[in-house]
Amino acid sequence: MRAPNANAVCERFLRSVRAECLDHVLVLGAAHLRSTLLSYCAYFNTARPHQGIGQQVPTGPPEAPCAGGSVEEIPVLGGLHHKYRRVA
Repeated sequence: MRAPNANAVCERFLRSVRAECLDHVLVLGAAHLRSTLLSYCAYFNTARPHQGIGQQVPTGPPEAPCAGGSVEEIPVLGGLHHKYRRVA
């Protein structure tokens, strides 16, 4: 293979999908698998912090820190994971 690092990235992502998503969901068919994976990928790229990039999310600008206010919890994948955001 000409891109040896691509295998490592792919294997790491697939391990995350399996450990954080598919091991906890009973998949009922191809359409359910597709929607579950799309939802997990959106969470993975927009809400989940990544160690390799300094605990930042891959897409989207970082949220500006707010002084005060409460934190709102948004369930993802039926509550398997959660997004958090500060509410003024």
